[in-house]
Amino acid sequence: MTTGEEQQQRESPSPVTLNDTEIVRLAQRQQEQQQHHYHQQTTHSLPEFLLSPQSHKTLLSFLHARSSSPSPSAAVHEYVVSLLSLISASPQNPSIYSLLSSLVLSYTHIFPSLPHDQNSLKTISFFNTLLNYVPTKELQSVVDSILSSLGEIVNVDDAQLLDLFPRCLDIIRTAEDVERGRDYVNSVVNKMIESEWSKGLLVKMVSVVKEFGFLEKGERKELLEKIFMGMKNVDLQDLPWLAYQLLVLASKGFNKREVVEGIVWFFGSKMGSKMTSTVRQIEGTVLLHVNFAVKQDPSLGQEVLGLLKSDLRAFNHFMVAVLLSVSRVRRFSESSFGILKMAVFTAYRDYKIARDCKWIPDDQKEEYLQNVKVVEKSVLRAVNESNYGREHIVPSIVQFGFVLLESVEESKCKDLCNSDGLLGIEELGIQMLKTLFEIHDMARNEIIDQCKFRILSLKSEQSRPIIRLLSFLIQSYPYPMLEYVSHLKELLDYFTFMGNKVASNLVNALLPLIRLSRDLQDYCVLVVRKAMFRREDTVRLAATNAIIDLIMAEKQFKKDGSFSFQDSSSQASCSQQAEIPWSTGRNLFQELSGLLQRCLYQQAKVKEAVYQGLVKLVLMDPSTGGLVLDFLVPHFHRFFKEDADVQLGVSNCVKSECGTVLLEEPLDCLLSCISWILILQTRGKTDQPADSMWTCFGFSLSQENEAGRNLSEESFSSALLKIRKLLRKGNLEDILGHSQDAGSATLHEEKRKCYVLILSGIVEVVLNVIATESEKVTGTNKVELEKELIEFVDLHETLVRDAHKSRQSNANKKLKTAASQKQDSIGSSNSKSIQERISFLATSSIYQFLQIALKLCTTESCSNAAASQNNNSQSSDKTSKCSNFVHFVLVASLHHIKSSANFKKEDPLKMLVYGEIKTLGPLLLKLVFLLKSRSKVMTSQKKKETKGKKDVEDRKELLHLALICLKEMIMISLYDSCLTVLVENLLSVSELGDAGLDTERDLASSADNQDIRNRELFLLIILKPLLSDLLSLSFFDGIEVICDIILMIVNKLPSKLRYSHGAWVIDICKTNDIKNFHVVKSMIRLAICLNSPPTDMQVAQDMAKKMLKSIRSDNSDSLEASESFSLINLSTASVITSCILHIIEADVVDMEWATKKLKTTSLVTHKSTYLNHEGKHTSGLAFEENLYSRAKAVVEILSSFVLMSLKDSQAEHFLRLVAKFYKHLAQMSKLKIAPKGCKQILPSLQFQKLVELTCKQLTVPLYNFMAEMQQEQQENSNNKGIINKIKRENKCIPDLIFQIEDYERYLIQLSKATKINLLRHAKRSTARDFKILDPKNVVGEDVPDHEANQNNSAADENESCSDSEDNEGNESEKVSSPQPGSPLAAEDSECEAEDRSDLPTTKRLKRGMVVHDSDDEE
Repeated sequence: MTTGEEQQQRESPSPVTLNDTEIVRLAQRQQEQQQHHYHQQTTHSLPEFLLSPQSHKTLLSFLHARSSSPSPSAAVHEYVVSLLSLISASPQNPSIYSLLSSLVLSYTHIFPSLPHDQNSLKTISFFNTLLNYVPTKELQSVVDSILSSLGEIVNVDDAQLLDLFPRCLDIIRTAEDVERGRDYVNSVVNKMIESEWSKGLLVKMVSVVKEFGFLEKGERKELLEKIFMGMKNVDLQDLPWLAYQLLVLASKGFNKREVVEGIVWFFGSKMGSKMTSTVRQIEGTVLLHVNFAVKQDPSLGQEVLGLLKSDLRAFNHFMVAVLLSVSRVRRFSESSFGILKMAVFTAYRDYKIARDCKWIPDDQKEEYLQNVKVVEKSVLRAVNESNYGREHIVPSIVQFGFVLLESVEESKCKDLCNSDGLLGIEELGIQMLKTLFEIHDMARNEIIDQCKFRILSLKSEQSRPIIRLLSFLIQSYPYPMLEYVSHLKELLDYFTFMGNKVASNLVNALLPLIRLSRDLQDYCVLVVRKAMFRREDTVRLAATNAIIDLIMAEKQFKKDGSFSFQDSSSQASCSQQAEIPWSTGRNLFQELSGLLQRCLYQQAKVKEAVYQGLVKLVLMDPSTGGLVLDFLVPHFHRFFKEDADVQLGVSNCVKSECGTVLLEEPLDCLLSCISWILILQTRGKTDQPADSMWTCFGFSLSQENEAGRNLSEESFSSALLKIRKLLRKGNLEDILGHSQDAGSATLHEEKRKCYVLILSGIVEVVLNVIATESEKVTGTNKVELEKELIEFVDLHETLVRDAHKSRQSNANKKLKTAASQKQDSIGSSNSKSIQERISFLATSSIYQFLQIALKLCTTESCSNAAASQNNNSQSSDKTSKCSNFVHFVLVASLHHIKSSANFKKEDPLKMLVYGEIKTLGPLLLKLVFLLKSRSKVMTSQKKKETKGKKDVEDRKELLHLALICLKEMIMISLYDSCLTVLVENLLSVSELGDAGLDTERDLASSADNQDIRNRELFLLIILKPLLSDLLSLSFFDGIEVICDIILMIVNKLPSKLRYSHGAWVIDICKTNDIKNFHVVKSMIRLAICLNSPPTDMQVAQDMAKKMLKSIRSDNSDSLEASESFSLINLSTASVITSCILHIIEADVVDMEWATKKLKTTSLVTHKSTYLNHEGKHTSGLAFEENLYSRAKAVVEILSSFVLMSLKDSQAEHFLRLVAKFYKHLAQMSKLKIAPKGCKQILPSLQFQKLVELTCKQLTVPLYNFMAEMQQEQQENSNNKGIINKIKRENKCIPDLIFQIEDYERYLIQLSKATKINLLRHAKRSTARDFKILDPKNVVGEDVPDHEANQNNSAADENESCSDSEDNEGNESEKVSSPQPGSPLAAEDSECEAEDRSDLPTTKRLKRGMVVHDSDDEE
């Protein structure tokens, strides 16, 4: 260096050293200058000290010094921000890069020792803006430093450095000067995922990870799993924010379905057990976030809907709330309710099918039951928690509740109500709206308005649940409902436009509120008055029922007393109490008697409603009996005259108009009403003083009123006695009267039949009166009354025969009368069908009749035994009278039992008329035993006598009737859940049955449950011996009934107790040669259905194999009867075939449902992420294996039928059944193919066995079966009806072949995916265009037998395997051949060689078949 240069250097100024305070001041001055020259572009040069590399160490020392100061947060923030602001003025200067990178790295090192507050957050944000100027390799050090401190993060503020992560990783990933930058970024992400996350780190990661746009699908999934698994440790106040950030992630490239599924899984399952108000408020906030997110991103709403649609396991209370929240978005409203409704219906339907499906194990049935309970609890919980920050879903709850109520009829799950502790869909909807009405005042008006709108707009059956809801609201919340009286009055304005049932049910629902509102009562009366003048019959009938209901409501209120009302009314508000005034001295019966009088001039059905209503009124308040009788006196005397001779105006009860006979007066119903009122009057006098009801209101009846009441009562009593005498001694023709019509003889016969029906009903009324009297007397008087009963029964049977003859004489005419007919053996003046008509006879009366019948049968048996020894001819007359009486009693009992099921439990008439109907069971069983034992004697004594044979047939008919009565009673008891009591009563009669059953008693006593023990005893002691006796007597009709009863009882037993009963029936089938088709069908059905799976299918398969020997086409090998089953022979083969096919068809229907469930399970297994963590539905594999096992059993049974020569109708039925079965097999095979992007699972051994069995034993013989069918058609083408048969079969045969080919197509695809040749035993399809060939070309061809077809090779199939397209997303895969040395390869090569050698024969066979491949497709 020259001397001049050295001097110049000495003279030039050295860089001025700045301390930290001066740096801060310098940065502040620059900032002030920038603010002063805001609109001018100014540049500032950095001090030389900052640009010098030697100063970097000094600058960093200032940073460390400030971090040790008493207030490091502000000091470090002030210094670092000042330094960064100076650097940002000229960041492109290369000398700044090292300073900036050193500063960032140093700050990350001292960050754990600094307070984590807003100052540190601002500092990190400033660093983030300058990361682009940090060298890439230095950024890796920064990232490594941050990664190493992840374990020290406790709360969210500790994780502020993570804000640098997204920018750092993005720069490293895209940097060109870094080798394998992507791999480094991936390793960083993996380390983050593998590290332990504190709750603070988790919250921070959710906000940071949304900036990771470079993440792959698998990494995003792992991050979400990490987040959701760690959310349980997050503080409650952070959960709403966390949920919102997760929803943001869904819009940033993360899988929306996984995000939604994770949120639902966490809040529905993990947080579901926490029921605190804080948790509920948090869930409400999250719901608002979801609602907002769906509005911003509609695709997120689609994922919410799709989650529950594809996987019902996601159903929980939070999922319900989410869908209700999403439904507030207009575009998703309808679909949200549809998905919720589908989920609820599916849960109920699945349980119903699983419960009735035999081959599903009990533990899986219990799982489906628990699913339904989860659905019910989830829905109700979502409603109960709707007042915790989620009021926005209240309108949706209202709408969904009414959607459920409207869909009750659609669900077809009514029988699940109140069973196994389930609410049922109707009760679920009602509970939802009741709860909402209670907890949300703002929803009440909407609920009432919706009730009003839907009652008026829906059909009668659909509106019934809505009216029931209204009734529950009025009963549960009467005082709040008073505020909506105006709405209810508006609803009543449409009374005349409603149907009969809707209008009647509506008034009945309003009755509790009418007690509290005089205004509403008056309005109801006004509406009813108007309705009585309408022209429509249904409106007048509804008005009549409403009048009766209003009167009875008033009586019930007075009966309950005013004091209880005053106590309850004290709880109402002042505004509500103004609605409550009630006049205790008011008597609606007297006020509305004019309207009731008008009802007595209406149609017969209106009069019947009045008569039944009056009986209910007196039943509720016996003291009103006198008033009611006074009311009926004028009307009664229109048809009863007692001048010189007593006249019963039966002829005045029927009229003819335009050649049609109409019932004008149901006189039998009128007399029944009067007789019941008189009986209730008698009971009322003994129960309480006559004027006790009136004295409680401050007055009593006068002597004149009491005398008037007694006068009307005595008048009616006298009239009934005279009618009894008239019927007993009078001439039948005189009573019926002579028709004065000059019309045709047919019209005269129709009128006479109506007269007879009315008169037979009157006789029943008289019989009921006599039986009631007989209860109170003993000794000689009781005997006389029993004789009178027998005489009236003879009269009744005479009238029945008369009506029956009249019915036969007009067999081709339809009687257009309101009086419908009973069964052929019953005659009564019915204005309704037998199922709707109330019985004239009380249960107590029928009980006495059965006792008399037993006495007569016993006496007749003794007299017949003596007469047979003394050759007395009088025994036949006694037998005839006894048979008539027993026949009447049994027919009356059957009608009584059937009609009892049509009356509600709360109906007052049900207890009065039907009472304890189960008490009839033991008497009916005693009668069965007596008739059976008598039939044995008569069969042995009178086999060769013609008259004796007739008596035996009569006994069989009576025994059949008695068994039907017993069956109907058991059915009703099953429906009413009263079977236990009935069985206990019936077991008390077991002493009359077979003795010596100690072993059976011991076997039954091993059962733990008393109900099950009683049912088992009932089977062992009564039903089984009874069936054996009937078989020995060849009482075939009775055997059918007993089989039905046994099936009903056994279905209520556990599976482990059914085996012995099934073995017993199988033994009967093996040892008894029964020819009666109906009995054979019943026994076969019983033998199969009483066995539990898989035994039931083994029994059916055994029967099918044995039957194959009897009806196979080769007659030389056929047997007249099976060696092991005496029941199976040529004559019964057709019936047995039909029975077994119907049983198999039921299983195939169950398989359709099971396949759909399998599809759902398969999709969930492949797609679900978080729900699988709970371990739900672990029995899915067991369910799948059970399905394959059942399908195998079906194949084995069908393989026997395919070798039989079935009749035309059975062959068509068989083909359609097999086509359905192959359709389900195709779906099963399709489900085994993994979707695109999922791992392919090898098919189970059970599935492979099913495929092999189907190919060998069913598919191959089916083609021969179809060929033989069509060949037979061609040979018999000249027969009439063959054209229609060909048309039907031309539809089912192509469908079957299509299903087979579809099934094999999926097997080909599965074979390619799994590299297992599933078609090595298959036969290539030979039916393409279904062309019917000339019979001449078919006769000469040989059809290959079953064994040859089983050996068909898979060469053609292998060819089709390799050439076919894979339509399920497996195009890239190829079928690899088996290993050369493997057994599978040896088998395939052997089959291939055989198939090639037989190829010409196969082609000839194809051309020779009736159905063959088209040339175009060759």
